[in-house]
Amino acid sequence: MISKNIFTFLNALKNNNERQWFKENISTFRTAESEVKLFYSQLYDQLNQLDSIDNFKVFRIYRDIRFSKNKTPYKTHFSGSFHRTKPELRGGYYLHLAANNESFIATGFWNPNKEDLIRLRKEFEIDSEDLRAIIAEPRFKAIWGPLVGDELRSAPRGFDKQDPNIDLIRKKQFIFIKKFTDKEVLSERFLKEVIDSFKAIRPYFNYMSNILTTNLNGESIL
Repeated sequence: MISKNIFTFLNALKNNNERQWFKENISTFRTAESEVKLFYSQLYDQLNQLDSIDNFKVFRIYRDIRFSKNKTPYKTHFSGSFHRTKPELRGGYYLHLAANNESFIATGFWNPNKEDLIRLRKEFEIDSEDLRAIIAEPRFKAIWGPLVGDELRSAPRGFDKQDPNIDLIRKKQFIFIKKFTDKEVLSERFLKEVIDSFKAIRPYFNYMSNILTTNLNGESIL
């Protein structure tokens, strides 16, 4: 379980986001970080029982402020990602822990490379019926809600802006997000809720992985 100590530390950090305070409270941070890493490790073990995860990463709390207007040195959340085994499996999972009801999980495709993005757009140009059926399935929709992510304002080069599937073709990311309250995160059911939600995304991952490992004729490119 995630303990209340995690949110207590993150709230304190949010109100004292400077190096001297952090240095004076480094032991509290280390305790919170160890607890968080243990939870991510447990999540990794359970994810591998329903999927194939090649690695996971808990991100550092230190911010890169070199090119940011925000010069606060520390993130006020913990986060980590889990990557499916490539090249056969595509997509990834993400867990974000933050106080004040700002925790969430996310899954999908955050930053497809140029080749993958073109392949997806070409597929949607031909047919999007299967994808739309997957994401409109009632249980799937109840858990994950709508497909989100950054998108172009108009059609990408080489595509018709009047295409009936332009809503999908314009996308640069293909993400689903599920939010959690602090109470839900602190519940003993939280790990199971996360696993069940990630399990529900599999039809979407299967569909997208099939596209990204085949050409437009359906032939394997692996």
